[in-house]
Amino acid sequence: MTEMSIESYLAQGGVLTSPGNAPPRYRAELMRLMASFVDSELAGAAGFADIINEGPGITERIAASRIVLEKLDHAERVLKIMGDFGADTARYANHHPWTARLSRESDIGATRTGQDMRLAVFHYPLQGWADAVVMNLLMGLAVGVQLSEYQKISYQPLAEAFRAIAPREARHAELAREGMEALAADLANLEMLRRSAAYWWPRVAASFGAESSSRADSLAAFGLRKRSNGALRTQWETEASAALAQLIGDGWR
Repeated sequence: MTEMSIESYLAQGGVLTSPGNAPPRYRAELMRLMASFVDSELAGAAGFADIINEGPGITERIAASRIVLEKLDHAERVLKIMGDFGADTARYANHHPWTARLSRESDIGATRTGQDMRLAVFHYPLQGWADAVVMNLLMGLAVGVQLSEYQKISYQPLAEAFRAIAPREARHAELAREGMEALAADLANLEMLRRSAAYWWPRVAASFGAESSSRADSLAAFGLRKRSNGALRTQWETEASAALAQLIGDGWR
């Protein structure tokens, strides 16, 4: 099958099952998608690992440890698929400073900084347990929306990996919700939680990218994306707004 006919096949809903079938442009977009996911999981795990011992009890620290462990496992699963395309998996884990963060006051929008491919939101530092719980709820819901797309992508081995990852990422968001509910039960914590929600909301929203872009069009043509950035962000905004309203009211806006 020629590169042109493969692209036509993908545009009509076809799937690929091995690197040998992937045309160069498809391969480049797929590798970029995988690198962004792996780097974001590694950076997210590294940042949250520093917060584990700030958990208010053993149960909370176990939940935080589980999130860190499973995010590293998710990164490893996708990294193995990158290895099929030639990525140096042995070197990858130590190639970038995953704990590196910008100042809390920084505002870089959706722009990535540094050499890795993490989403911009993972360049910001967490400030204590409550802040980490809020960020993990908002980002966990965003990951759920993104994974609803990734489970249907045209590279079958990766789609299968994402289908296995999705329920665990959903549980991470649920653990964050439970943690935030416990904190919000003490009214003295509400203002702190609302400040964190106001801080993280635009930064998580930026992770969806521009409303429309030529790259998004390219992803759609290759069967690596179905819905637009704007549609995904709107779904997240609806789900996240409802969660925050239930937990801390609307005073954070």
